[in-house]
Amino acid sequence: MVTNMPKPKRAGKVKDKWREKKWVTVLASPGFDRAPIAYVPITSNEIAIGRVIETTLFDISKQDPQQNMLIKLHFQITSIDGSTANTVLKGHEYSREYLRSLVRRGASMVNFIRDYKTKDNATVRVYVVAFTIGRINSSRKHEIRLAADNVLKEKAASMFYEQFAQEAVKQNIARELYDNSKDIAKIRHLGVRKIKLIKPGDGMPFIPTAPGDEDEETEEEDELAEMGEEVEKPLAPAAA
Repeated sequence: MVTNMPKPKRAGKVKDKWREKKWVTVLASPGFDRAPIAYVPITSNEIAIGRVIETTLFDISKQDPQQNMLIKLHFQITSIDGSTANTVLKGHEYSREYLRSLVRRGASMVNFIRDYKTKDNATVRVYVVAFTIGRINSSRKHEIRLAADNVLKEKAASMFYEQFAQEAVKQNIARELYDNSKDIAKIRHLGVRKIKLIKPGDGMPFIPTAPGDEDEETEEEDELAEMGEEVEKPLAPAAA
């Protein structure tokens, strides 16, 4: 007796998600000569906008690998033009390994954070760190912070965001900070360890909030506290 057996179902076509993606070349922002920094797949232009691409200063400058490999840059995609993604520098930072390597026993770490407005009305959060030779009291720490604030206020007000970011990343601003603080205490290292774009300036594209920003701030504060330095909360933007 022949039994009517159910016909096997035909296997549906499996979508190859990788084939559906588009590959784009991500360029650094104009302040970094629009150097190519990554070649990444995207699902759509809309979804890609706001994505943050991390690289190092060495990958762009190809100079001083010993130090520039330890400085991380974060570029955020603002638009897609064909197979090219345009970006703005969302921020930069010392790597945690580099920051920890600067810590010495018997020395003081001075940490300073403040928001500044640039010439094009961008709001940028600047993180300054100084390591002294030997310990210093709270009064001298305050003087170093005040000297840094005076320089940063002037620099930010006189530069567009892209200019200011470039000067901060390349530590040109840090050299001036050092010159203004070296008579206050013996300083072994003083640098702009991090900047973060909080609000885009006039004529800049809208920057979506990157996921995990707040968690990253909390983790960083905890890590600096472990090194023995109380972290000051960011102050309001300095008047231009």
